[in-house]
Amino acid sequence: MPHRIRVWDLPTRLFHWSLVACIAGLVLTGYAGGARMEWHARIGYAVLTLLLFRLVWGFVGGHWSRFSSFVRGPSHVAAYLRGQAHPDSLVGHNPLGALSVVAMMVLLLAQVATGLVGDDEISFTGPLNRFVTSAQGLAATWYHKRIGQWAILGLVILHVGAVLFYLWRRGENLVRPMVHGDKAVGMATTVASRDDARSRAAALMVLLACAGAVTGLVQLSR
Repeated sequence: MPHRIRVWDLPTRLFHWSLVACIAGLVLTGYAGGARMEWHARIGYAVLTLLLFRLVWGFVGGHWSRFSSFVRGPSHVAAYLRGQAHPDSLVGHNPLGALSVVAMMVLLLAQVATGLVGDDEISFTGPLNRFVTSAQGLAATWYHKRIGQWAILGLVILHVGAVLFYLWRRGENLVRPMVHGDKAVGMATTVASRDDARSRAAALMVLLACAGAVTGLVQLSR
């Protein structure tokens, strides 16, 4: 008999939807250009804060938010594709979803890093541009505009497509658990993610520390 457990703790859910909002904001401000680039940079700093938070939370967060619960080797991916997935792969991120999470974090970190040191010679110069050569700054801007943004967009499209596929073809709503946190599972022994006042307070402290680190990094340009 299926029963419900807490899979995604509140900090993980807030991270997810905040990142979605930030990516949308980056697209809008990036293409608007001009004075909007100041907000583009601010949202970029917010993305870096969120990514640093998620890296830390991947080690100390709720059970199913930890990298150890979903980052697996190629054999797990192959088994999942053969329909022989480990039971744990059906609770949190499945092996394909895990690859998507890791790829998105890597691409976003690269996008933020190139934004910090880039220089488009028109409307924006990254706060850490003075620490690289002119050629490196231009190369970073080229990647940021020509490669990074399109790679991220492609991954977002794949992610949305996968969500729709699971909904329409398999009848599994992947969005709902990321909204309220709970998911119906088949095993009564499945571990639930911790999501209480203490863990949420710890997440807030981690977030504030990450925000402070990003603030200090940006102020290196002054």
